[in-house]
Amino acid sequence: MRCGTWLALGLLCALPVFAPERPLVPLTPTATDTSVPALGRTWPVGARPAVLRGWEPPATVYARGHRGVDLAAPAGTPVRAVAAGRVSFAGRVAGKGVVSVELTGTDLRTTYEPVTASVEKGDEVGAGEVVGTVDPTGSHCSTTCVHWGLLRGETYLDPLSLLPPWLLHRGPSRLLPVLGVPLPQPPSATAVAAGTRAAGRHGWAQRHPASAGE
Repeated sequence: MRCGTWLALGLLCALPVFAPERPLVPLTPTATDTSVPALGRTWPVGARPAVLRGWEPPATVYARGHRGVDLAAPAGTPVRAVAAGRVSFAGRVAGKGVVSVELTGTDLRTTYEPVTASVEKGDEVGAGEVVGTVDPTGSHCSTTCVHWGLLRGETYLDPLSLLPPWLLHRGPSRLLPVLGVPLPQPPSATAVAAGTRAAGRHGWAQRHPASAGE
């Protein structure tokens, strides 16, 4: 009996353990850096992309963390400059396509990767202008995404802080009521009856043209 128990335990230990996959839950975007001016006028991709991973500032320069924000986006999605600026880099770094834009009138620059650049170094871009498209490979996400970064010098900041509240928390479009315009009213019973009689006389005149002219 004891041998059988030990054998059963050994078989259980030998079986592989499969951990269930963690569901992909988009995060609620929250800006964290009040030192960054909210001069953004658009999201880098889409109208309201899912934030797969937020900014996680490292404790030290070389410590682990997440130096940007991951935004869900299918391969080929246009990538836009969030604010006006000048392209300071457009090329490949460690096998990944990267575009960096120095924001006009600031000491900030944004980065987007992995992307196939459609701009070149020195190009002036406006807010919302396409700077490239999402690459199908090279992302560190479990699905295709864009890693959006923000730097001041060599210091990484939270890129979501560039977005004003109306853009950061914008929900789906809703139809609002129009004020000051009267709503159409249903016709009264008298009007319906008068219309019915008029239609009857018109139909009778069409069927008896000679009598109608008398």
